[in-house]
Amino acid sequence: MSIPELELVSHHLCPYVQRAVITLLEKEIPHQRTYIDLSNKPDWFRQISPLGKVPLLKVGDEVLFESAVICEYLDEITPGSLHPTDPLAKAKHRAWIEFGSSILNTIAGFYNAATEEAFEQKRRDLVDKFAWIERHWQGNGYFAGDRFLLVDAVYGPIFRYFDVFDSIADFKVFVNTPNVRGWRQALQARSSIQQAVTGDYPERLLMFLIQRHSYLSDLVHSKTDYLPANVM
Repeated sequence: MSIPELELVSHHLCPYVQRAVITLLEKEIPHQRTYIDLSNKPDWFRQISPLGKVPLLKVGDEVLFESAVICEYLDEITPGSLHPTDPLAKAKHRAWIEFGSSILNTIAGFYNAATEEAFEQKRRDLVDKFAWIERHWQGNGYFAGDRFLLVDAVYGPIFRYFDVFDSIADFKVFVNTPNVRGWRQALQARSSIQQAVTGDYPERLLMFLIQRHSYLSDLVHSKTDYLPANVM
């Protein structure tokens, strides 16, 4: 199957965009990336995005939305698969992908929490979610063994948040999850995950966190000796 001309409409911080970028890189699919400002959406984007969200994948004159749909499409138009072949195993992977989306929702609550009490509740929620993965862990480096799959592409952007969070303080999210810590390290070393964001991602995320005016924002401000000049 010939690969059509592809353009991924993106945002620098969006973890759902990163899923699609990782899939494009893993499958070695030529593509163009176009970054937009979601706080000032261009008119052309509003006209083609029914949900007003990224990522969008422009496939010639057609448009796909929703990261799960985009990733599965990219997987299906190229040789090999980043899903298990067994139907039950594939369904379980899709379920854990959805679980990854629920972790992202909790992360949003974590960085938006206005009070220390609300922040601590979200921190405990994150601990509990990763404990679920630890209890069901059957991997070996990656989620299902030594082979990188779509479910791994989903969790790479999740762990990337904690690379920045850990620079602010030790929130002890992974203290009791050694297998999850090993998975995180394996994903950190993966080229496709490293290349799924621009080099200034940490600074962009720190600025985003400051702009939340949340409890975590105050913690970021307390690290003035750490913050780059363009973030302070």
